[in-house]
Amino acid sequence: MPKLTVVTREGQESTIDVESGLTVMEAIRDNGFDELLALCGGCCSCATCHVHVDPEHFGKLAGISEDEDDLLESTDHRTEYSRLSCQIPFDDALDGLKVTIAPED
Repeated sequence: MPKLTVVTREGQESTIDVESGLTVMEAIRDNGFDELLALCGGCCSCATCHVHVDPEHFGKLAGISEDEDDLLESTDHRTEYSRLSCQIPFDDALDGLKVTIAPED
């Protein structure tokens, strides 16, 4: 099963198994990381599932949509590696992906 490494806001790192077909947001939420709010449930209408993707893996992700880009513009913590975790479908090709939960706005 592919693995995802999640770094909390406090710097605690955990590696979890992820079922292919879930989004990164669903995997994080379903594994008890309460600090990732994901208020819209994955509809790409908020930015509460904002993560910073490890630069080593960033190039493996599909391009960012205009809606996602617009939502990320509303956060004070956007970096060049920012993504909304609800917009990252997780599959075997992303095995080993590492994300850090972005600070809360």
